[in-house]
Amino acid sequence: MGLLITIALILMIIGFQSGLFWLGEIAAAIAFGLSFWVILVRLLPRFKQVTRSQRRFYIAVLGAIVATAVLLWNSPTGEYVRSQIRELGWERIDIFSNLLSAFGQILIAIVALYVSWEQYVTSKRLTLEQNRLATQQNIITQQQTIDAYFQGIAELTLDDDGLLEDFPMERAIAEGRTAAILGSLDASGKAKVLRFLSRAGLLTPLRRDERLGRAILDGSGGYAEDRLTGIRVIDLGVMLAGADLSEGDLRGADLSDINMIRANLSRCELVRANFARTILCEANFSGADLSNVRFFYGSVKTATPRTIKDFPDYETGEFTGAVIEDADFTGAQRLTDDQRFYCCAWGGSKTRSTIPGGCEGVPNLLKR
Repeated sequence: MGLLITIALILMIIGFQSGLFWLGEIAAAIAFGLSFWVILVRLLPRFKQVTRSQRRFYIAVLGAIVATAVLLWNSPTGEYVRSQIRELGWERIDIFSNLLSAFGQILIAIVALYVSWEQYVTSKRLTLEQNRLATQQNIITQQQTIDAYFQGIAELTLDDDGLLEDFPMERAIAEGRTAAILGSLDASGKAKVLRFLSRAGLLTPLRRDERLGRAILDGSGGYAEDRLTGIRVIDLGVMLAGADLSEGDLRGADLSDINMIRANLSRCELVRANFARTILCEANFSGADLSNVRFFYGSVKTATPRTIKDFPDYETGEFTGAVIEDADFTGAQRLTDDQRFYCCAWGGSKTRSTIPGGCEGVPNLLKR
């Protein structure tokens, strides 16, 4: 409707400016009709809300105005005004009427502009409200999906005695479910799933019984870890390659020995997270909290990044380190001296340029 009013006003101006008065008058009539209709539609619901006593008051005011105008018109004052109008002459009256017409056209244009603006504001407000409701609905739906996933994984990995059965087929199904849900969640949802899996011990390599393959208890209420030959209930593999985990809460998550190339970990809470032997090439750690984050085992002087063919030594740290070439550590928080040394030594020239505090005095062991 606002577009039609605007077109009518443009045609009206073109008609009067070019001498096509018939076009200007028709366009003015259309603009007036459309504007009056929009105003009437806008005011009608409010008029219905008016009480009976208020209606009587408004009618009384209108009646008083009309009656006063009629009385003045038929009074000596009205006769004097009419005589003055007759003395003005038809040419002056025509000029005056043209001025009134121009003023009316300007007034119609202003009203049309106001109506169009109101429609735009209302449409924008409705759009924002619909987006807000859609976002809330998406959050609720995502949380329901996550809850269903938690329940399914719990039923899949625990038997009646509360022990991890963890047969190969169960692991395959659990990994399939995990890959599917991680591909459909936003950064916050991914972080919730990863925290659940990590806290449940499903991402940690566990020592296995050599006959049944079941996890072995460590004698202190948990399961024994075996970083060298242990088997994980769920192996994330490349599920997090290129994943957006920005601003997520991954405190204490075990994300070791997986592929997280080009992962976005900016502004994440990574306190005590484990990235040993994880491929973090081109990963983004900008603004992340790296307090007590593990990038390697053993001593920083002997720790080296993982390789394809070499076995890790968790005593000395050889081949237990994360691959952090071309990673971005701009603005990373609470980076320790050992972390800074490892990242500077094995991150390459691009990574070194982003390390908070610089890499002065630390050799570039990657040689590129």
